[in-house]
This record gives sequence, structure tokens and C-alpha cells, in this order.
Amino acid sequence: MRPIKPVLLATALALPLAPFAAQAQTPDELLVIAQNIDDIVAIDPAQAYEFTSGELVTNTYDRLAQYDADDTTVLAPGLATDWTIDAEAKTITFTMRDGVTFHSGNPVRAEDVVFSFARVIELNLTPAFILAQLGWTPENVRDMVTADGNTVTVRYDGDFSPAFVMNVLAARPASIVDELTVMANEVDGDMGNAWLNANSAGTGPFELTTFRPAELVRMTANPDYFSGGPAIEGVIIRHVAESATQQLLLQSGDVDLARNLTPDQIASLDGDGIRVETFPQAAVHFLSFNQAVDSLTPPAFWEAARYLVDYEGMTNSIIAGQMEVHQAFWPEGFPGALTDTPYTYDPDRARAILEEAGVDLPITVTLDVINSAPFTDMAQSIQASFADAGVNFEILPGTGSQVITRYRDRSHEAMLLYWGPDFMDPHSNAKAFAYNSDNSQDAYAATTTWRNSWAVPEEMNAMTTAALTEPDPAAREDMYLELQRQVQDSSPIVIMFQASYQVAMAESVSGYVNGATSDFVFYRLVEKN
Repeated sequence: MRPIKPVLLATALALPLAPFAAQAQTPDELLVIAQNIDDIVAIDPAQAYEFTSGELVTNTYDRLAQYDADDTTVLAPGLATDWTIDAEAKTITFTMRDGVTFHSGNPVRAEDVVFSFARVIELNLTPAFILAQLGWTPENVRDMVTADGNTVTVRYDGDFSPAFVMNVLAARPASIVDELTVMANEVDGDMGNAWLNANSAGTGPFELTTFRPAELVRMTANPDYFSGGPAIEGVIIRHVAESATQQLLLQSGDVDLARNLTPDQIASLDGDGIRVETFPQAAVHFLSFNQAVDSLTPPAFWEAARYLVDYEGMTNSIIAGQMEVHQAFWPEGFPGALTDTPYTYDPDRARAILEEAGVDLPITVTLDVINSAPFTDMAQSIQASFADAGVNFEILPGTGSQVITRYRDRSHEAMLLYWGPDFMDPHSNAKAFAYNSDNSQDAYAATTTWRNSWAVPEEMNAMTTAALTEPDPAAREDMYLELQRQVQDSSPIVIMFQASYQVAMAESVSGYVNGATSDFVFYRLVEKN
């Protein structure tokens, strides 16, 4: 492993937290980023489920097949050079790439693939459901995934199209970890989970060398990466929660990228050595209501809520350039997305819906929101527009991890949050927004439906299952369109926007790739001139 030059590393880590000194300059061989990273709960690929943790996993690990920096729309060979699909037998056989080593120096073996997949299923942490869709259980996974020399055979149980299975295997929890290193750091049977939440054990273009939660991430380049070593020697991500501070750090030259600037800040940049790039995103932003709260259960309340969001007002002001109006769960730009936007801000209509249904008003609701831009601004807009109809929000700001933890615990009332696909197939979002077959408290599911205590109608559950197994592509797309219409028309989840992501960067930076999801943020091609 090529180390970062000590003088450069020392310089980067000594960069001032306050940007009021004279013009500075980041080291030529390091990319220094200002970013709010307090959403990270875990970075172990078997547990990581937050947006920022996805970026870290993508840059430090590989999968058998993966979407990569060279072209984020193509599922390309990763640690496997090729694969053979037998749809009738429900098997895919992968041939492993020769000569690849983990960051530890250990060679990548077919056995590491078996271990990595089995570890996700046996630990059964938040993202395990992605791989479990293939019919894998702790009891059968080591029979369903087997190694033979330099090949790995993956078996699946379910009427899935091979494209669906390949997308599952290209998802974050399918990242391959170094069995020997991980198990050498096992504590009390945790299969190295605690250690991997502070370290990395992958093959990726970067190795994680420092992780201090809500403070700092440092990654060192892997010059021997099989797709070509990075042009820079490392990446430093500094946790900077305040967007104003990010802007000042960028303008003073103390960082190369500012990841969380507001539209006003973007508009105020004078272009002197700074440029802004816009990247379409797959994340959809929504307002949801916990169905464990009686006052939030009437379908008339759900309908009225759709007319109490000032969609255009927000996209023309506080989230201009960051989001566009989108009211369906599958993002525009992907096959099968519903692009209809039937709801507009109409408080008179909302009041009439509530009055006709006999909904008791006023209603007071707590609203959990991440305490950073633009979420706090969006919450204040929603607070003002809903008050017109007698729905009073009490805003509860918190860090990303605090808000997400409350959401997973179902301890919120209303939630302002976002959701991105776990893999590039519409079932990823359909399962999150249109499926919940067991709403009991002890039946945890990493879906918006379960987290909002919404017992999805059985007909919708059945359609979600049928769409997953439908072999005809056109018929399958029609089913997903209909599911989107049903969720759009009647659910306690009000989908409002699709993200567009703006990143301000020094003009010296090129090659930064920010695809449609957090799993498609790549630093491997970055250069500084």
C-alpha cells in the first residue's frame, strides 16, 4: 500500500476548523471534502444502511459485479470477470478475477465470497433483507452459495428474473470482505462487526485508515486496484454540519468540495476558482405519518395532507436546484417511473376534505427532521402550510442518526425524510413503499411502510409480490406503474420530491463522479490540476 506522504497528511489534518485565516490550499495529492456525515450509524457492509456510509462502502469494497465510476449505468465485472446464468436451474456461476488482494495483502478467494454472503445473512442486521430475498437463511446460505476453485455458484429460491438477482448481488451488502482479517478481529461471536465499524477489509480503490464518527473520515489510495489505482493519494472527509461553514472553507481554499450547500449559497458563489456541478439523484423525499397514532389514521387526513404541501413554493425557493416535484416512489429517469404530479398546494380543498370526513381539528403532531439544510427549511414550510388547515406541527430536530434511529424504532409521529433504492430494480422501492405483510412490533422490516406502522392492504401486498415474479418486462412495468398510483392516491406516505444534488468544488478538481444513489459516489477518477 502506498502511504500518504507524511507532510501532506499532517498538513491536511491540521487544516483549521474555522475558515477565517488567510487563503489556504489543500495538498495537491489529497481530496479534502466538507460534508455533514452525522447520519452514519454503521460502516460494516453487513450493517451499513445510511447514505454517507454507502459512499464509504462503495469506495473501500468491491462486489462480484458492480456499477462503477467509469459508467454508473452499466453492470460491469467486479471481483468476478464473467458469469454464467442458468435461469431454469436458478443458478449463477461466477469466475473470480485472478491476482486481486485485499488491503491486508491476503489474496481474494472464492471462499471469501461465501463467507461475506453468509455473514450478512447470519448477522441479520438492517440490510440483510436485500440478500435474504434470494431465499437465503442462516440455515441454508452456505449451501446456496458455494466455492469450487476459482468459481462461486450462487443459487436462489424464487421466481425472479436473472436481472433482478444480478442487481441484488450488486447491492451494498454483497460487498466482499476479507474473511481472514475479519475473523481475526471477532469478539464474542460478532463475526468482526465491531471491528468493521471502525475499519475496512475490502479490495476497493481506497482503504479506510481513520474513522471518527461525526468528525473525520480518511481513506488512502490503493495503487494496485484492479481497475486502475486512483490518481490522488487519499481522501479526507471532514464533518462540517453547517452549510455556511462549508462555503467559507471552500472559498478560503481549506477544502476542495463542499457537499451540503444551500441553493442560496450555491447562487452566491462568484465563480472565482469555484464551479458547481449538478447530479440527478434517485432519492425521493417524503412526509409520512405513523399509523400507531390514532389521529393520523383517517384516509381523509392522508388525502388532505397531499394538498397541504407547497410543492412549487419550495422548489422555487428553499430547495431550488436541489429537488424537483415528484410524487411517486420510483424515481424519474429509471424504467417504470410514474411521472404524474396530480397534487398541488390547495388549502381550501384540504380543509373541505377534512370537514367532509369529520376529522377533529386542530391536530398537533410532532415532526422529526434532520437538523441541517434543507430539511429544517422544508419542515418550517410544511409547518406553515399545514397550519392553514388546523394541523399544527411541532418540529423535533436531531442529527441524522438520531432521526433515523427514532424512525426505525417507530417512536415518531410524523417524519420528514428521504429514501433511495437499495439496488437498481423497481422492486427495491416497491417493497419499501407498497408492501408490509406483518405489521407487528416484533416483525422489524427496513421499509417505510413498517416504520410508519402501516398495515398495507393485502391486495397491494399481492401485487407487489406478483410484479417481482412477472417474467414479461412490459407487463411488469405496468404493474409497478399501478402500484405507484395506489401509493400516490392513498397511503400515509406523501411523496413530494426527487433530489437533484449540487456539489460546489474547486476548479482544480476533475473526475468526481456522483451517480444517482449514494452507492454511486466515486473518488477513483478524481484528479487535481
